[in-house]
Parts: sequence; C-alpha cells; structure tokens
Amino acid sequence: MAAAWEGQLIFALLRLGLCWLALALVPSGLLAAPAPVVELRLDGPIGPAGADYVLRGLARAQEQGAQLLVLNMDTPGGLDTSMRSIIKAILASPVPVASYVAPSGARAASAGTYILYASHVAAMAPGTNLGAATPVAIGMPGAPGDKSRDEEKPDKAAKQQEAPNDAMTAKQVNDASAYIRGLAQLRGRNVQWAEQAVRQASSLSAKEALQLRVVDYLADDLADLLRQLDGKTLKAANHDVRLETVGAALISLEPDWRTRLLAVITNPSVALILMMVGIYGLIFEFSNPGSGVGGVLGANCLLLALYALQLLPVNFAGVALILLGIAFMAAEAFLPSFGVLGIGGVAAFVFGALILIATEAPGFGIPLGLIVALALSSALLILLVVGMALRARRRLQVSGDTPLLGSLVQVQAVQADDPRAGWVALQGERWQVRSSEPLQPGQQVQVTGRQGVLLDVIVANQPPS
Repeated sequence: MAAAWEGQLIFALLRLGLCWLALALVPSGLLAAPAPVVELRLDGPIGPAGADYVLRGLARAQEQGAQLLVLNMDTPGGLDTSMRSIIKAILASPVPVASYVAPSGARAASAGTYILYASHVAAMAPGTNLGAATPVAIGMPGAPGDKSRDEEKPDKAAKQQEAPNDAMTAKQVNDASAYIRGLAQLRGRNVQWAEQAVRQASSLSAKEALQLRVVDYLADDLADLLRQLDGKTLKAANHDVRLETVGAALISLEPDWRTRLLAVITNPSVALILMMVGIYGLIFEFSNPGSGVGGVLGANCLLLALYALQLLPVNFAGVALILLGIAFMAAEAFLPSFGVLGIGGVAAFVFGALILIATEAPGFGIPLGLIVALALSSALLILLVVGMALRARRRLQVSGDTPLLGSLVQVQAVQADDPRAGWVALQGERWQVRSSEPLQPGQQVQVTGRQGVLLDVIVANQPPS
C-alpha cells in the first residue's frame, strides 16, 4: 500500500518537472500577449486637421508600443503641404503603417494615392479605387478644354497629355511625378503606373491595383487584413518588425476635440466668416468704446481666422482685397460718398473672397453662395447704418438754445414788483422769464430767446414786437 502511494507521488513529481521543462524551452515571446494594433480613420479632404490627427496618432502608437498602425482612408485628396507632412511622418515612423482604403465605395484619390504609395503596407477593400494624382492646383495636361484640338489631331493626343502647357505647369507635374516615383521605388511598387497617375490622372479599381502591384493586399475588412498580415516582417525606421496581428488588441483612436476644432476653423468658409465677424466686432468696439462685447468677440474671431489662414494656402492678394473692401464699406457709413465707397467695397470683397484660397483641392473652396451672402449682409449693414445717420441728421437739435426756442409753456408765478417777469417750468428745469407785457399765472407764453439763465417770452398767439 505504501509502495503504491510512493509510486504515484513520484509519477506526479515527474509530470510536474516535465511541465516546467516544457515551459522553460518555449520562447518567452510566444507566451507574451501580442502588441496592440492602432487604427486611425482619415475621412474626407486631407488638410491641416487631418495631418495633425495622423501625426499625433503615430506618436500615440509609438508610446503604446503598437506593432502596426492601420490608416483607414476614404479621401478625395487634399492639400499638398498636409499630404507631405503625413508622408514624412510615415517614412520616419518606427511603427509600420498599413494604409487601407475601405469600406467598399471608398477612394484614395490624389493625395490619398501618394499616402498609399508611402505606406509600408498598401491594401484596398473590394469596390474601392485610387489614382487621379495630378496636382489639382495646376490642372491636368490634356484637360477637357483641349478635346476639340485632340479630335483634330489624334496623332498628337498622347503628346498633349504628357507635355504641360507652360513652364510652371511642367515644373509642378515633374516634381509630383518624381515624388511618387521615389515612393514607389522605396516600397517596391509599380513605378510606371505611379507616373501615369500623375501625368495622365489614371485611376484603378482595387482588383486592377492588386494585379498591377500598386497595392499589396485585397481585404474584405480590417479583420481579414490583419489575418493576411500575421507573420509578415516589415522594415520600419531601419529595423525589422515581425507582425503578430491575429489575436492582437485593436485600439481605435478617434479624433479628439482639438482635431475637431482645427477641422472647423481651417474650413476656408468658416475662416472667412470668422474674419468678417472679427473685423466688424472691432469696428463696433472702436465706434462705441467701453461696450466690451464687440472688442472681445472681434479679437477672438480675428485671431482664430488669422491662425486658420496661416495653415491654408492663401492668396495674399485676396486677403488685401477683402480688407480693402471692408474698409470701403465701413467708410461708407461715415463719409458722404453717395454709395460709391460701399459699392466699391462690396466688389472688392467679392473678388478677394473668390481668389482667397490658392488651390483647387476638393473641400477647400469657398462657395459662391456664401460669398454673395456675406457681401449682401455687409451691404445691408451699411444701408442700415447710413439710414440711421440720415434720420439722426433730420432730428431737431437737442443741445444749446435750439430746443428751447419756440417752446410753449405756462407761467407758474409772477414777480410782485415786476409783472413782466416770472417763472416757468421747461424741460425739467425752472426758468426765469421776461416779457414786454404784463404776465399772469397760468398764462401760456412762447420762448423767443435766451439771455444767460433768463428766457425772453411773448404771450402766445401774439407776434413778437
């Protein structure tokens, strides 16, 4: 009995020892939980707010020890400066970046195509597209406006698409082409099509992009993409990163209040409205010192507008025209120009607002309806101020002798020693009066003049002598 019990104890100790030995032989990396995966969502036009969101998201991913950052994109393009800021951050990031165009129906056009080429992993969902990467600020060689000329000379159509019309266009197209070509060579993607996307505004569907080696993966959703990436090794910031994405925690970083506020104020329409409110607020404060509301509101709005404009591609001629127009419209309220300054100010404001933003990037134009609405609002404000000024000029003067002369009052008392002198109540004050005829209490008299604190009066309904 004792021997059987001792045998069971020895067998249990052997099993325990084998378990510890097996655990000791297993690499420690297999026992630890995989590092998390961070997801960012870049929707809509790419501007200063989007660039700030991606840059801070990359910093957060590095702080949290993420093994991969997935940039979920759906964008029509955006500003060149914001796009290049994002690409610089991706190229320098120690955390690999996988740009994923999703969901179905999304696109990575223009600036989105550059970001896709710069990423360590490029993936698309079925039903998405990318391309049309020609710099939109300069237009596209072989634009629709040249269609009739292309039909007349079909043998030169290809040359017209590749040859820009002027030196500045050629410089910008060549710069963009070299930029995306360098990104394609860095990531081992299709260089020839990258140039076509810039020079000919070519576009591809997701399936075609995979076949042409423009993207690396075609994934139905994010989970499918992470399954395909599991076990892959990527080079980021000159060191290799082995991905263990199956079972890794997914952290979605949503835009915070700072990003949302930046997205609002860097909207060119909002920036223009803030500038208008700021300038008019300061004008109101200067014309009515001490009110406080106009000065505080105007200063805050103007500073926000100036901060937004310095982040946007602004045409300074447009800013100068807007300021000149507002100055003319404000001067119309104080100078008798009979509408010349006001009309000129409205015209200058409209022209300035039309050329304020020096780019044709989608999502960064100022609607013509908003410009007209602001111009009409300013014109109506001017008319209101001018109307109030004209009504004020037509009013009777309320200072000096003018409001006293012609007033009809009743005699309250008469001096006992001089019946031609007495007292009356006029405009809340008691006045001494003097007449060329004897006065009686309760008699109505009319003021004809003033000598210091003494009023000259006559009996009512009698002409002055």
